Amino acid sequence: MKYTVKELYLYPIKSLAGIRVASAKAEEMGFENDRRWMLIDDENQFITQRNHPILSQFYPEINGDKISINYHDKKHEFSINETLDEPLFSKVWDDETKVLEVNKPTSKWFSEALGFECKLVKIANNGDRKHSSTKLNTTLNVSLADGYPYLLIGSESLNFLNEKLEEKITIERFRPNIVVSSLIAHEEDSFGKFQIGKVKFKNAKPCGRCIMVNNDPKNGIVKKEPLNTLSIYRKVDKSILFGTNIIGLNEGEISVGDALIF
Repeated sequence: MKYTVKELYLYPIKSLAGIRVASAKAEEMGFENDRRWMLIDDENQFITQRNHPILSQFYPEINGDKISINYHDKKHEFSINETLDEPLFSKVWDDETKVLEVNKPTSKWFSEALGFECKLVKIANNGDRKHSSTKLNTTLNVSLADGYPYLLIGSESLNFLNEKLEEKITIERFRPNIVVSSLIAHEEDSFGKFQIGKVKFKNAKPCGRCIMVNNDPKNGIVKKEPLNTLSIYRKVDKSILFGTNIIGLNEGEISVGDALIF
């Protein structure tokens, strides 16, 4: 079977809605502009949909060198390259992360929209956040994603799950970067090294999923599915697996329709 790229997604701001794109530039930390920003609270702790499901209702767009955010009838825009000078120190899980606040008006806009004090911050440089992968026995330069630069999901994995669900769901629920056509559910777990376009990738490990996948991105309402159903047939040790984490071995452009070469 010929595996091809079906969909590509960017998530500029951690835990906000994603953007479906036709092509993306692969970099060591992940796709260009993917999870380079995140929200932090007044104690510099990162903010996610796990505790604030409403974040799924904030929709980013990238237009040239600007990012705009739409939330209900509110809209805000800031520059991709804009930051204040003073470094802040936060964490993504156990990883220390150096970040810079974008600007005061942007932080104020998010604080007012969410109803609590927060800041929008950006990871400025490759290497400002390092993640130790015990699975790969190496240290990775990662964006503000949970642990790995990319998440890949095979189309048949979702089809197989939807056969078991009363209320069907879309792939957006799992926040992939790369969706590929597949023949067998979860065969992506066993992918090794492969190439898309001129970019070489390496499989790191299947992705353990959390309560976030139960948040319906259409309305920000958390339900019991799909984790309940996935736990029946995708639980390994204490993790419920769906999709696989991968790393890029070089930089380059990849596009929808590109073939995977093994």
